[in-house]
Amino acid sequence: MAAVRECEEPRVEDGMALIRVLRAGICNTDVEIVRGYLRFRGVMGHEFVGVVEEGPDEWKGVRVVGEINFACGSCPLCQAGLRRHCPSRRVLGIQQADGVFAERVAVPVVNLHPVPDELSDEAAVFAEPVAAAFEILEQVHVEPGMQVVVLGDGKLGLLVAQVLHHAGAVVLVVGRHLQKLSLLAERGIQTLLAEEWAAEVEMADLVVEATGSAAGFARAIEAVRPRGTVVLKSTVAEPLPVDLAPLVIHEIQVVGSRCGPFPPALRALAQGTVQVDALVHERVPLARADEALQLAQQPGVLKVLLECG
Repeated sequence: MAAVRECEEPRVEDGMALIRVLRAGICNTDVEIVRGYLRFRGVMGHEFVGVVEEGPDEWKGVRVVGEINFACGSCPLCQAGLRRHCPSRRVLGIQQADGVFAERVAVPVVNLHPVPDELSDEAAVFAEPVAAAFEILEQVHVEPGMQVVVLGDGKLGLLVAQVLHHAGAVVLVVGRHLQKLSLLAERGIQTLLAEEWAAEVEMADLVVEATGSAAGFARAIEAVRPRGTVVLKSTVAEPLPVDLAPLVIHEIQVVGSRCGPFPPALRALAQGTVQVDALVHERVPLARADEALQLAQQPGVLKVLLECG
């Protein structure tokens, strides 16, 4: 388990801003890092809202959220607009860059987005995972009436379902926790407990795998129609057994999906088309971050927020 410890003040290099972290969110990737995912060593955490303390004058005092990939900006992929895939990138709280489970963090200015005044800190901290949900719309053409199954009723699954529902898809969310699923049922999104769901009956045009488990991939393949699309959102530490035969036989398209665009995420949060208040399970002071990480791993727990400043 990660331990709370004293760290040096982040070093602010050229092009960086020093952020005083207000709130930080614990997500499934953080849980997997605790279990050994990517063998990361350093300060964890990548979901945050904070205030700029040092940096360009126009940013000082601004409440911000930030993208997590620290790109070089000059390689062919960066020049092609694929900064999130820069081969030399560092990733906030995940790869070679200390994260936001801290009082302060250093983030490239180019990664920052101002938070609308009407958006609370607790809603703004969801900007990064909501952006990840919007990434699906960047990768897959979602038409009104499209039949979609979302596997997983965790934090990301609940956000993905809302984004796709607002885009006009007919969404079914399959999960294991009736209380979580009820949050979507209240918004007119169809839900079903996993033990009641028959994949062969509910074959969909698009299946989003957000179970957070290695077993979810096989269920997703079972649920998608021939020539349909599976979007993979889970990151897991354990090896993933893969049977490629169904992909070939049924000509299934598999799309890996990770980080996404912040502007539509912030708009959706500000306009209430994606609602997150009910997703906050508990707020924990930064000094008890180790307890918060343990809590976040318990079945049925949604978003645990760290109060950092």
